[in-house]
Parts: sequence; C-alpha cells; structure tokens
Amino acid sequence: METTNSKVSMCPNEIVKFAGKPANELTKADIIKFIDEKGIEMVNFMYPAHDGRLKTLNFVINSREYLETILTCGERVDGSSLFPFIQAGSSDLYVLPKFRTAFVDPFAKLPTVTMLCSYFDKDGKPLESSPEQILRKACKMFNYSTGMTFQAMGELEYYVIAPDMGTFNATDQRGYHESAPFAKTGEFRTECMAYIAQAGGQIKYGHSEVGNFTLGGLTYEQNEIEFLPVDAEEAADQLMVAKWVIRNLGHEYGYNVTFAPKITVGKAGSGMHIHMRMMKDGKNQMLDGGKLSDTAKRAIAGMIELAPSLTAFGNTNPTSYFRLVPHQEAPTNVCWGDCNRSVLIRVPLGWTQGTDMSATANPLEKPADFDTSQKQTVEMRSPDGSANIYLLMAGLAVACRHGLEKADALEVAERTYVSVNIHQKENADRLKQLEQLPDSCAASADCLERQRGIYEELGVFSPQLIDGMEAHLRSFGDADLRSRAEADTKLMEKLVAEHFHCG
Repeated sequence: METTNSKVSMCPNEIVKFAGKPANELTKADIIKFIDEKGIEMVNFMYPAHDGRLKTLNFVINSREYLETILTCGERVDGSSLFPFIQAGSSDLYVLPKFRTAFVDPFAKLPTVTMLCSYFDKDGKPLESSPEQILRKACKMFNYSTGMTFQAMGELEYYVIAPDMGTFNATDQRGYHESAPFAKTGEFRTECMAYIAQAGGQIKYGHSEVGNFTLGGLTYEQNEIEFLPVDAEEAADQLMVAKWVIRNLGHEYGYNVTFAPKITVGKAGSGMHIHMRMMKDGKNQMLDGGKLSDTAKRAIAGMIELAPSLTAFGNTNPTSYFRLVPHQEAPTNVCWGDCNRSVLIRVPLGWTQGTDMSATANPLEKPADFDTSQKQTVEMRSPDGSANIYLLMAGLAVACRHGLEKADALEVAERTYVSVNIHQKENADRLKQLEQLPDSCAASADCLERQRGIYEELGVFSPQLIDGMEAHLRSFGDADLRSRAEADTKLMEKLVAEHFHCG
C-alpha cells in the first residue's frame, strides 16, 4: 500500500517535499512555513481569464502579517477586464489562492511562490459563471448522479519554431517519436517537462510528434507532452500551467511556440486530445472482465450525442476547422472505435491480455501482480489548443453523465462503432450515415444552441454563459471561411497569424 512518504519522496515539487504531504493536503501554515524558511521574497497569484491565458498578480512579502492577509483574504481584481459577461459597473471580484497548486516559480528572478486562484463574487461566493466553477459543478453533478469520480488528462501538442541549422534534416511529416539529432528541440521539451513537474503536473511522457517542416529559414517541430489521469479540475489546472511553462521557456530560449490547431496547409495540425476514465472506490470503471464496460460505452454514447456542440468549447476559432478535415488524423465523423485514429472517440490499446510482457522481455524478472486496468481510458480527439480547458472538461463531464442517464445509450454506442478506418472505400455507405462535426465556428454555435438544454441541466452551465459562447463563435462570421481559405493562401496565412497564440 502506498504511504504518504512514498507519495512525496520522489515528487519534484519543492513545497510538497518540504511539507512531507501530498499537494491536496497543503495548508496555509505549510505555505507560510516554506516561505519563511526558504527565504521566499514574492508571491504570485495566477488565474485564467476569458482568453484562456493565465493572468498574474504580484505581491512583495513585507511582513508575516501581510503574507497571512493575502493568503487568507485574497485580493480584488477587475472582473470586467477578465470576462466579457461582467459589466464595469459591478466588476469587482476576489481571487483566492488554492494552496494545493503552490509551486516555486522557475522563471522569477527573485525567489517566488506561485499559486492558482479561484474567483469569488462580491458576496464571497464562488463566481458561478467562472469556467473553473462550472467545471467544479459539472464534476459534482457527475458524482451526485453516478456515484463515480470523473477523471481526465490531456495531450498537449505544440510546434516549436527555431532557426534552421541545415543539419540532420528530419523527414517531412515523419517526426513521430524522432530522436536527436534529427529532432532538434528534444532538450527544450524535457526541460519544459521538468518545470511542469516541479509545478505539480503529473506527466505521463513526452515525445516528438508527426509534424516537422522547414519554411523561410525556420524549422517547425511538433512535440507532445501527455499527462496522467487525475480529477478533472486538477487536470485542467495542470494543462493551464503547462502551457504557461512552455511559452515562458520558449521565450527564454528565443523560440516561438504555438498551440494553434493549424499553422500551414498540408502539414499536421495540433490537437489537445482529452482522455477520460471514471473511478469508484479506487477502481477504474472503464473495464469489466477485461473488456470495455457498459458504463464506458454509455459514457461514449453521451459524448457521441453531444460531440457537435462540444466543439463550442474545444474548437473556438476559425483555424480549428482547418484541422478537422478528412485524411489528416483529425476526426470529422461522429463515431468511435478501438485503437482507431480515424474516429472521433478512440479506445486506446489496453493492458488486458492477462500476460506479463515485462517478464517476457526481461527473463530475470518474476511475474508481477500489477492492476493494469487503471490504465484504460477513452480519448476524445476533436479538441485543440484553442479550447477553453475548464469549459471543455465540464462539457465532457456533462456529456458522459448524459450518456449514463440515457435509456438507449448502448444502442447509440453500437450504431456508431467503427472497427476499421472509416475512410476506406468499402465504408463509403457507412460514412454517409454518420453525423459530421461542424465545419465552422458559426456551425458550432448552431449545434450548441440546439443542445444547450443538456448543458444547462442541474445548473451546471448558466444560460448567460451559453449565450456568450454562441455570440463569440458567431462573431467570426466564418460560415464559408474554410472553403474560401482553401482556395486563397493569403487568407489562410492571415487567419493563422491572427490566431497563432490562441488559448
């Protein structure tokens, strides 16, 4: 059985090691003691705004009393400058630090502790329309309705742009898991991973991705960092911090970095796939007897039904829909399958064979008694780096709950299952029967309007927030933009530049 000491002894987070307890058990007293004994000079609060980026408030520690004040009371911020749904006439909000998110800032010149914050309204209650609070409500209602905990983790894909050195050129669009010297930015990626882990990120692995090309004297290398499944709110926090780390370190290296879904025609776009699992009493509910469980199939059916409107949270600018085109490993058809990268929802290869592969590979090893069922997830492949991470995960929690409550969920799952590549010729008739993902922000807004009632159930998403999302998506006026951009390279380049640093 894992002990508290074993949980923290190899943890890269300095504050967790110092306190000798997991991050979710950190208290205000732990933070103050660390700051006092380690000579920390500043505290930063960070919190996500409507544009998907973390905002920062800096504090100089001038006394213990002041430190206790900011950790207890938080501070005021102007909500109207952070969210479009807040009016200037009543814009004051509070931001309060979440102690479990504390880490030593790797980029600050002065010793600094940084924490993510929650928003509270003028009455001292959690801000109902803040993305973080919507995710919290979605997870609470999921647990209330199903008795299970909704967990998630993301795959961050991004391009690193650096000067072309003209040596060991990689094969165009064949960068998957490439090693140095053909992959040039591996050390940058591993340093990013180290900083993310120090900030509390639970990383699974990192690697080079498919996309790589040279253009205008610059190399474009695609990378991916994938996380481990944790409770969905924590998963969203980790992705926010990870994007912040990658951009800051890129700035220090003199690299440009983008999470944009598409940056040029004919090259791999970047997604932000989300893996999910449902836990109960410490057990993964995605498998039953070594096979995908009915519980998992019902959740998949919920995501299948809400897939068109989920793009409103996971694909939020016009270039998102330049990625969602056929034959480029990005989904367009609303279907699911096992180990199949042409589908919208993939059931990744699981460790269900009942054989000890490690003992086979390493004959000196004794057979291990290891519960591999914990590794099984399902993966939603449509989202990209433009996503509002908190709203996307909230939408996925709502969709999975909807499937678990849906009477004909198993029939929906059976009808939309695809066993082979959907784009093969023999599947032409089947393809016509499947629903398609939206092809624009305008179409995504229409889908959200049709399905908004499901998101608003149990008070998870507010009507005002749905109205705001629809207005934002329609503001692009992009109903026919994809077809126009395909025939107009200059228009494509303009749109890519405009949304280059989205999310």
